[in-house]
Amino acid sequence: MNDDVRNIVLGLVASGISAAAGWFVRTLLWRRQLRRKQVFFGLPAGSECLLVVNQDPSASGWGVARHDAFALLEISALIKECGAHADIVVHDAARQGIGVRTEFCVGGPVSNRRTEAHLRSLLPGVEVATAHGGPDGGALTVGGETYRVDKGTAEYVLLARLTGPGGSRPVFLASGQRSVANQAAIRYLAGHHRQLAHRYGLDGTFCLLLKVVNSDAYGPDMVELVADVTAAATTAPSSATR
Repeated sequence: MNDDVRNIVLGLVASGISAAAGWFVRTLLWRRQLRRKQVFFGLPAGSECLLVVNQDPSASGWGVARHDAFALLEISALIKECGAHADIVVHDAARQGIGVRTEFCVGGPVSNRRTEAHLRSLLPGVEVATAHGGPDGGALTVGGETYRVDKGTAEYVLLARLTGPGGSRPVFLASGQRSVANQAAIRYLAGHHRQLAHRYGLDGTFCLLLKVVNSDAYGPDMVELVADVTAAATTAPSSATR
């Protein structure tokens, strides 16, 4: 074997080793990221979770608003990526304690009774005006501040990761003033779960107030983080401040 052939062979071997090493490192990183994602969402491979579907309050019969349906599809993609399975349940038929299975709950208390129960038990510092009509219809109050809906211009949504006493699996709550805000919160969760896990921990609790800007033009894509309201939302107000 002359020197030219030897150099070619050595180059091919080196290239093969380099490619194999690169593939191995990328696989390790992908598996690590997947494990962290599964822990954050409480979705180990092969597990089941609860996907709570709300009711469109404007529909004459049973129905889900278009943006809520899109939100459910985005959650389904997350669940599939983690290798888990979803048990889809209508909001008024969910009969499960907190922490038994990971739960994704979409919609405010007007359209989702399960959300109403979670607000009472897990986020007692949050008040939502459930009466229809008027300037305060759907207004959200937390931390002494009230956030009113301006349809198509400014809509607010709470995005929370919560755990009950002794619960092992989290509840993810997207409680918005409109369905487009619910979808925006789920999209924010999907796009920022790594940052949220880094800030709050893989098993941390948080409640964020998000603002959807100009949804008439941009849909659920323009989202601003208004505040971290975890402390205020998870603390029951004293009788003197009610």
